[in-house]
Order: sequence, then structure tokens, then C-alpha cells
Amino acid sequence: MSELSSMAQTVNVDLSGKEALVTGAASGIGKACAKRLAEAGASVTILDLNGEAAREVASDLGGRSIEADLSDYDALDSLEISADIVVNNAGLQHVSPVEDFPPEMFSTILRVMLEAPFRIARLALPGMYEKGWGRIVNISSAHGLAASPYKSAYVSAKHGLEGLSKVIALEGGDKGVTSNCICPAYVRTPLVEGQIADQARTHGISEDEVIEKIMLTLPSIKRLVEPEEVAEMLAFLCSDPSSFVNGASITMDGGWTAR
Repeated sequence: MSELSSMAQTVNVDLSGKEALVTGAASGIGKACAKRLAEAGASVTILDLNGEAAREVASDLGGRSIEADLSDYDALDSLEISADIVVNNAGLQHVSPVEDFPPEMFSTILRVMLEAPFRIARLALPGMYEKGWGRIVNISSAHGLAASPYKSAYVSAKHGLEGLSKVIALEGGDKGVTSNCICPAYVRTPLVEGQIADQARTHGISEDEVIEKIMLTLPSIKRLVEPEEVAEMLAFLCSDPSSFVNGASITMDGGWTAR
């Protein structure tokens, strides 16, 4: 375990009595976020395509799990969501030039990473408005603010998520609901490990060269982001001192988009 991954919590937030829904929470960023929210007292629901892993995480956190395919409209629309906190985190990646990019994969990525957050927010917002309090936190990316080659679907979905988040912020702000994006650089997750392998094949280089020459070229801080760092930013966005942070895109990219 790295020094950062075992770091102490720094945000004082009490979420007792709050219900939280985290998508893609069986591993990576989502799991770290769910754990942090549970430690703050929230009752957490783990939503993931991997039902077995979701049930295991939920059991560890004393929460509940939902096994669902976020690319399935019927499955999404049948969800009953009463969450006070929604963390739209689930995602997937495919690396390919536009001319070779499978249209079906492009559609799937947009469904999971843009349409699902819309449909989940659509279900959650009425309850948040009724209570006069809510937090929607979208795990975006530096790719929500800047593009990279070979990632047309991912970049499109993240840019769209940024826009959706801002619209919800404008509609919900006077009803006690905030909506924000967290935009990290490459985070140490299974998804990024898959990207490293894909990039190595695409560029014909080693995986070590992918990290050094592609992933860490633009950030001025030369390391991967730890999932726990993203989770701590989430905790801040759910805290009382963050109540005026709304419609923001908070970068955790080591200076990537500062250029």
C-alpha cells in the first residue's frame, strides 16, 4: 500500500442519516468513494455490473448492493432511487482511432458515462428537492476538459457529463442541491491498468513507456492519482463548507489542464 493510499482523512464531514448511491463502486475510485462516505456515516448503496463484487463491498461497508448494467435503459429506469448523495462514477474505455472505432462501443460508452448519469439524476432529484438538500458528484476526468487522441467516445462522454453537471447545478442550486465534477488525471485503478495495455498495443511500445511517455507527459506532478485522494475531494463536496461550490469542475490533474 502506498503512503497516499493509507493517508489519514482530512475532511470533517458527518453524513449520518444520509443515503448515498455510488455507481461503479465495486472497485477503483467508486469503491474508495463508497468507503469514505460510509466512514462519514452515510448509508451506501453499491451499484455495479459485477454483482458479486458489489455484494462483497456492500457487506464490508454495511450497505446494500444493486447489480445493474448501466447501458440498459430498462434496467436504469426501473431503479428506485431515494439517495441524498449520488456519485456518478461508472465508466469504461476503448482506445482506437476514430476511423476504426466500433460504433456499438461508442454508443455503449455514452450510455454508461453520460445517459446513465442523466437518468439516475432524473430519478434522484425530486427527492433531493423535497428534502432541500442533495449532492450530485460526477467523477469526470481531465479528459472532460481536454482531449487526447484515440479516445473519441470517452472524451465525448466526459465533456457531455461536464455540461450535464452544470445544467443540474443551475436548476438545483436554489433548492439546496449542488452538482459538481471532479476531474482527476490518471488514477491508479483497474480501468487505467487496462488503458495502459491498450495504449501499449496501439502505439507499439511497452507499458512502462506508456506511463512515462503518454500518461505522465502533461501533468507536472509525475505520478498517478490515488483513489483515496478522489474520495477525500468527494467528502469535501458533501461537507457543509462546500455548500457554495456548485457547477464546478475541480481538477486533480497535477497541472495537466493548466497549460
